[in-house]
This record gives sequence, structure tokens and C-alpha cells, in this order.
Amino acid sequence: MNVLLLSLALAPAAQPDDWKTAETAHLKNIKQLTTDFVRAGEGYFAPDGTKIIFQAEEKDTGNPFYQIFIMDLKTGKATRISPGIGRTTCGYFHPSGKKVLFASSHGDPDAKKHQEAEYKQREEDKKKGVRRRYSWDFDPHMKIYEANLDGTGLKCLTPDAKVYTAEGSYSADGKRIVYSAGNAGNVQLFTMGTDGTNAKRVTDAPNCYNGGPFFSPDGKKIVFRADRKEKDRLQLYVINSDGTGEKALTADDKWVFWAPYWYKDNKHIIYTGADHSNPLAPPNYDLHWMDTESGKKARITFAPGQDVLPVFSPDYTKVMWTSSREGGKAAQIYIADFTPPKE
Repeated sequence: MNVLLLSLALAPAAQPDDWKTAETAHLKNIKQLTTDFVRAGEGYFAPDGTKIIFQAEEKDTGNPFYQIFIMDLKTGKATRISPGIGRTTCGYFHPSGKKVLFASSHGDPDAKKHQEAEYKQREEDKKKGVRRRYSWDFDPHMKIYEANLDGTGLKCLTPDAKVYTAEGSYSADGKRIVYSAGNAGNVQLFTMGTDGTNAKRVTDAPNCYNGGPFFSPDGKKIVFRADRKEKDRLQLYVINSDGTGEKALTADDKWVFWAPYWYKDNKHIIYTGADHSNPLAPPNYDLHWMDTESGKKARITFAPGQDVLPVFSPDYTKVMWTSSREGGKAAQIYIADFTPPKE
């Protein structure tokens, strides 16, 4: 789920004077991957590490919402694989590397009307000189689809869904999908087979949002975010994949934490966090590292822009994330060599 991506160009909070040096402790050879889009983000690697799947807003297409693309990392060529209509989010490669999944609202009969309304609203905002506070739209037409790497063979895995159904990702063995589903204000986690059958509910926390789930590499646990205590004040949680043993990883109501992603040891995660305690100071999102067993944390990024949605390469030597670190411009995707913090 691409929470907050529209607001990544907000003025940053104070950072270390020598933030570039501070980042070299864990990041080297930082490189921007996307350039030809209005905005881009939430990228994930193919199992062989040669490609990424991500969401981006194309230029001059009549659609202001994200669509799904696959990029060849060697050539830099990106190809849209989603239908091009409506909203999309959360593309992810199957471990076989032969298929992908993503969520899309292209089946909404009013999809193009929503696109036109968004452009109109942007024009009005521009004239008034206002910036909308970003909020994620839990579109009830959002369903989960699978497709071939060129976008052919598109198949809906949740055709009977009547509520928002998105934020899906595969287990490492390729047998299960974990995802979020529900109405705004009551979104829960579920698992299902990769053919869309045998859906099982994982969380039982009504009247809140539970989302952004990922299986641990061994498939035993699921890490996710939820606003259990206060709307939009996201905290991190981990739960066994059968729905037992839930544990809160963060509990600081002055901060917002989201986008957790597992490291190879099934113990550490990388995630996004920002201090929201001062309403007069725009939050500056950075990447952080956590030991989920001890709770020990370390900060990874220090840029004056926003750094969010981190993921690891298949060999865990690189980290890829979404950032607006280039002079407050719209979000794009970055990659760097990664050195994990020492215990």
C-alpha cells in the first residue's frame, strides 16, 4: 500500500549536517533507478535480482493514478504490465519468477470518471496554492490479480470480493499469498492459496487498519502495520502465519511506523519511521533496522527528504526504497549496497 507517497515532497525536519557521511555506515553506491515518471515507488525485486516490479504515474496518459511496471535493471527499460485504467498498487513477483501479482481497480465502471476528477482536483489545488493531506483510498473495486511478466494472462484471484482487497505478497515457497481486505476503518489480514482459494483470516482486530503484510523467509511469521490505538498512527506487529502469537514491535504513539520488510535471518526487519510529535514540524521519514526479538533499533538513512518502503534484493546485499531526497522532488526509486548494523 502506497501510504503517504503523494506527500513525500513535504519540507523535511532537521537532519545531521553531514547526513551523507552518516548514511555510509550502511549504504553505499546510492543510485536513482526511476526517472521517466511523474512519481514512482514501492519496488520489489524479481527472484533472480535482474528485474524489479513497481508502481508509477505515467506522463500525459489521462490517468493520474499508479500503474504497475517491470524494469530490466541491466537496460533500465520499464514496461507497463497493468491495464492502464484505474488505480493499482502492490506488485510482487512469484518466487518462480514467471508470474506477478498486483491489485487493481480497472474493473470499476467509473474508473475513468475518478481519473478525470483527480486531475480536476489537482488543478483546483494548484490555483488555491494548497497541498492536500494525503489519505489512502480503500477502493472497494480493488481486487488482486496475477499476470505473466508481459501483462498477458491477467486473472483475478479475488473475483467475488466486495470490499478493498489488496497489499498482497507471496510466501517464499510460492504456495500462499498474504493480503489485506475490508472496508475503510476495518481492514484485516488474510492468507489464501496462489489460485485464490482457501482464504483464511489471520488478524482479529476490528475497527482498525491492518496492512502491508509480508511472510518471513521461512514462512512461519507475518510482519505488518496497524493503527490499533489511533487512526493512521501506524505501529508494527508480528504474528504467526496461522494467526497465533501476535506481538507488537513498536508502541510509541508519537511516531508513525510502517513498511516493514524481513531480512534473511527471519529475525531482523527494515522499516520506515518518523516522529510526529510536533504538529508544526513536518515528519521526516527514514529507514530503520530492528531486531524483532530484542527490540534493538538502528537508523539507516539520514537524508533531508523522505525515505520509505525499503526492501532487500534476493541475496540481501542491496536495499531498494522510495525517496524524495533529490531536492524535494516527487518520489522515485533508489537502490544501494547494504551493510547491516552490527549487534
